[in-house]
Formats: sequence, structure tokens, C-alpha cells
Amino acid sequence: MAKVISLQEAAALVKDGDSVMVGGFLSAGGPNEVLHAVAESGVKNLTVMANDGGDPKRYDHGLFELIHNGQVSWLWATHIGLNPEVGQKMNDGSMKVTLVPQGSMAEKIRAGGFGLGGVLTPTGIGTPVGDGSEDVGDTKKSIVNVDGKDYLFERPLKAKVALIYASKCDKYGNIFIHGDARNFNTVMAFAADTVIVQTNELVDMLDPDEVLIPGVVVDYIVKK
Repeated sequence: MAKVISLQEAAALVKDGDSVMVGGFLSAGGPNEVLHAVAESGVKNLTVMANDGGDPKRYDHGLFELIHNGQVSWLWATHIGLNPEVGQKMNDGSMKVTLVPQGSMAEKIRAGGFGLGGVLTPTGIGTPVGDGSEDVGDTKKSIVNVDGKDYLFERPLKAKVALIYASKCDKYGNIFIHGDARNFNTVMAFAADTVIVQTNELVDMLDPDEVLIPGVVVDYIVKK
């Protein structure tokens, strides 16, 4: 059970200035208790990569608390509309925000996790993002033509730490996630130097047919 640690030990692994991937869709399928512990630790200047900016209806549940506290200096997300504080902080300059189409975000993370040099996507062609006239907080995007069709070249995304969720996990770190709670958890598990999973249920050993994410990529486990 060497991989099993407390909430406080998990939070201590996130340091000032770290890049952190956070699984979940709003508070669904997210490592919400770990995020609360990270918020209480007082860590600051985080670069967070997540699906969204958190749910203001659940203050101490998910990313909202970290953003509200000013602990996030740069947010990469696919949508921010449900948390008005993100827009306010983006406009007043207190937090940098990079918006990425949801599919492109998943593929950028997958590329980072599996050692790819990047991905090609038609999403963004013919827009200010595609022609380089809009600052998207990323390296200027190149256009690559394949068989007469233009694509944007999207660079990989990686992080220092990934905080992910499991419906069930065994002591070796093998993970099962039920249904759509899988969301970004499945790609983020491969794209960070340190992977911490929060699980609802901890068992001795998963049935191999249940394993969605192999324990070899999981460093630490927190039992909810």
C-alpha cells in the first residue's frame, strides 16, 4: 500500500508555480477533495489545465475554489462560461486564460502523454486563431497542408502533476472509471510527471478486464 497517501500529503506534492492537469467535467469525475486540500495548502501561481473553470455553485468542490482564491495564474480550459470569475480575472489581467477547443485539448494532452510531436486539426482554420492574429497564449500556430487541405499544428501539453479521479482503484494504482466520469482523466494520467488519483473505492486487486488506466503510470492514491 506504499502508493496510498493522505489528502494532506497529496496536496503537499503540488508546489508553487507547478503546472497541474485536473480531470473532471465541472465537479463530475473530478478529484474534488484533493483540490480542496490543495486550495487549503495555500499554494500559488499554478498553471492549471482542465476542461473548465469550475462550478461556482459548489464553492469547495473542484477548481472554483482555487480560482476564487487567486491561486491560479494561468488557466487552460475548453469553456469558462459557468464561472464568471474566470472572465473577470481574464479581463482585469489577474489570470491568464487560454481557451482550447475540447477535442483539440484532449488531443494535445494525448500527444504529450504518448510522446507525439503534436497533432493536426482543421479546427481553427479560417479564424483569428488560425491566421495568427489572435493571442491564444500558445506558440503561434503553424498551418500544414495535407493532400490539399489545411490543418493547424497543435503542440503537445504536459504537466508537472496530474490530479485525476477513479471510481475504483487497487493498491497498485490500476484504475477503473465508470461511464462519462472518464472524460479527461484517461489522457491526463499519461501526460504528467507525477500522477495522483483520488478514488471512491480502494480494493486489493482489480479484475484485469476492469483496468482502464494501468497502475504503472500512477504514483499516488488518495482514498476519498
